[in-house]
Amino acid sequence: MTWAQQTALGYGLLGFLVVWGTLLVPQVLTQYARFGRVLPKRIAVTAGVTLYACLAVAVVLLPLPGPGTPPLAQTVQLVPFQWVTDIGTELAKHHEPASAALFTQTFQQLAMNVLLFVPLGIFARMLWRQGAARTVLLGFGASLLIEFTQVTANFGTAPQVYRIFDVDDLMSNTAGALLGWIAAALFVALRGPSRAVSSAGAAPAEPATVPVRAGRPHRAEPTSPAYAARAVARPGGLRARQ
Repeated sequence: MTWAQQTALGYGLLGFLVVWGTLLVPQVLTQYARFGRVLPKRIAVTAGVTLYACLAVAVVLLPLPGPGTPPLAQTVQLVPFQWVTDIGTELAKHHEPASAALFTQTFQQLAMNVLLFVPLGIFARMLWRQGAARTVLLGFGASLLIEFTQVTANFGTAPQVYRIFDVDDLMSNTAGALLGWIAAALFVALRGPSRAVSSAGAAPAEPATVPVRAGRPHRAEPTSPAYAARAVARPGGLRARQ
């Protein structure tokens, strides 16, 4: 992880404390008004989504370029899988073998882009109940918005373009969202059988009772098929006798 990424994560954590501290009090008051108590699960979900949003925004936008930052030589990269060539170039530059590819800065940046969108895929499946196709579209749309923000220098608010519009980032971010959705779907699928086993091992319910006017309640007996047949056939027999 580079110094810039560490700095961005630090600002993201600071932003999370400020934003979540602002949201916590209204959420607690709202829960007391609606439910009469605090719901820790909902507070934890709000905290998780807020933390992810703050860290993602910080990693994407920070650190901002300083007054002496030189302009980028390239601002747009439209060649798919260019990261493979960049890894080879980085290995050749430092005279490293191919086995060191996972330790290159290019690969670490690619992994960071994938991991950045994994929580988004998890939220899409667990919280928003979205399918795989919609999650892919959501990840691609969010990544496209980020790349457009970067290539426009944060919509003109930054002094210059300091991030590259990279098609590989679109692909890696979208793949991360899909991986997060798959992980969440597997978790839900594995949790289903465990719930079924736990419910099957629970104690059987007490037989139903019906109250009577006097004495103890007696157990309701199921109607036998023979009695039910006689009850159905009896009106027909009366008509036949008439």
